[in-house]
Amino acid sequence: MIRNILIAVVTATTLGIADASLSRADYSPSGLQRTLSERLGYPADAKLLIVHADDLGMAHSINAATIKAFESGLVSSGSIMVPCPWLPEIAAYARAHPEADLGLHLTLTSEWTSYRWGPVLSRDRVSSLLDRSNYFYLTESEAASHANAREVEAEIRAQIDRARAFGIQPTHLDSHMGTLYQNKALFETLLRVARDNKLPVLVSKEWVASTDYLSSILIPSDIAIDRIITIGPGVAAQGWANFYADAMKSIQPGVTEMVIHIAYDDDEMRAATVDHPDWGAAWRQRDLEFFTSDTFRRLLQANHIKLVTWREIGKAQYR
Repeated sequence: MIRNILIAVVTATTLGIADASLSRADYSPSGLQRTLSERLGYPADAKLLIVHADDLGMAHSINAATIKAFESGLVSSGSIMVPCPWLPEIAAYARAHPEADLGLHLTLTSEWTSYRWGPVLSRDRVSSLLDRSNYFYLTESEAASHANAREVEAEIRAQIDRARAFGIQPTHLDSHMGTLYQNKALFETLLRVARDNKLPVLVSKEWVASTDYLSSILIPSDIAIDRIITIGPGVAAQGWANFYADAMKSIQPGVTEMVIHIAYDDDEMRAATVDHPDWGAAWRQRDLEFFTSDTFRRLLQANHIKLVTWREIGKAQYR
């Protein structure tokens, strides 16, 4: 889940701020800076979209539904929660499908009241990350307010190492519930770990424009995509498809990420997310149905939108 500063609104304009992804190598022969789209090999006016499924590894229902969505060709990317119980299943998929665009949803929170998880490292090494029950905190604000940055760095490095030990070769990094974007120290930690591992990080120009500390931390070789779209709790079930259709029609040239949450509305997901309708089982079933539908396929075609991946962005950043 992506919350607080990470929930972006759908807008019809591109923010007029400096492209945080440009370096000296990104100038065309005419002397003009190249856009991220051009760095990826597309025209400057191309509409590029990453359809990104969060929370892989959390539950079998999420894994199975997201794999189905990948196979439809309409969901282009996803990220894995390494501390969660169903990591081995999605790791087996990653090993069998090395072409899959799978990143890591670095995890420092455990939001469901009756279905919890904790760190990869031993609890005595990361005690600032744990609540009274020795699980991760329920919310991103609690986690950020208690976290020791050194312990955060040790834990997220351990999550990357564990993923690779399972045969996962991550293409990018982001942060479950946006915990690592909550303050400057945590975001600096995320970027340092990402740069050391030569992996791109989810960050958008919109966030750079709206968050004071981001622009001071990013360096010329970092890449910022143009915008992020994700549905929020304010959208009623009957308005789900209309929200996404309107978002697709409003996409501007550049690179957009659509953050979605996919699962089956089954007994497993209903039990895991009980008393928590936001991002719950029914929510995820609606995302699955829309993003594997002919309606979505037609919207891509009608609006001349091309699906891309974080693997492409990583190659452009670390070429």
